[in-house]
Amino acid sequence: MRRAFRALLAGLATFFVVNVLFLVGAVAVSSVATRWLGTWLPDGATTRWYRDAWHEFQLGSVLTVTAEVVLAVVALSIVLGVPAAYALARRDFRGKRLVLLVFLLPLMVPPITYGVPLATVMYKVGLAGTLGGVILANLIPALPFVILVMTPFIEQIDPNLEAAARVFGADTRRVLLHVVIPQLGPGVLAASLLVLVRTIAMFELTFLTAGPDSQTLVVALYYAVFAAGVRAPQSIDAMAMVYMAVTLVWLLIALTFVDPTQLVSRVRR
Repeated sequence: MRRAFRALLAGLATFFVVNVLFLVGAVAVSSVATRWLGTWLPDGATTRWYRDAWHEFQLGSVLTVTAEVVLAVVALSIVLGVPAAYALARRDFRGKRLVLLVFLLPLMVPPITYGVPLATVMYKVGLAGTLGGVILANLIPALPFVILVMTPFIEQIDPNLEAAARVFGADTRRVLLHVVIPQLGPGVLAASLLVLVRTIAMFELTFLTAGPDSQTLVVALYYAVFAAGVRAPQSIDAMAMVYMAVTLVWLLIALTFVDPTQLVSRVRR
């Protein structure tokens, strides 16, 4: 029975991986195909679709907006999230579980459920359609994510190190600069990279709050597929390959710095 179960799991995993590879491969081949109709392989290969997509979809400005949104969200979430995670890891207080529940809600609830009322409020106050509005919308799930990622990293630091530094006369600033922050470096880097990947892939909140000049790459890809007009499918596939390449590169970088088992560590009581 164990062998049969393992064989079944291996077969399902192999089937899933093969399907994903075929899907990505079909898009990749189509993005360089001159003409591909009813055959296993296209008639020829060309890179002009990438040039056409760059100019037609204004990928230069779209990538610039994406970089601005991602960097701002990462910086704000780290600046605000690390102190909050430190407080949760080091302090016990009444209502701590309720605070953790509040932080978990934006990660567990589908973004569209709170994205619609969020976008309504933003349109009323004039933030929707602006770069600041997109950054604020993406910060809502990014900040709790940083807190939940950083809390296990902080819990792994021995509190006796901080106590020993205080015994030898170090004040709070020196403890943070010379004891806590150096040990949090890998965790901060891991959280930053994971938030970066999540923000690049965040579609719902960005779609609801972005304007013509504040679209990230994933929203621009959606409009390229579903907007009115006739477009060459190869150009859209080329744009999809650019999006997949950007996301995949940062995801691989993130996985080299983060241990997935650390993300499931339970917060101490």
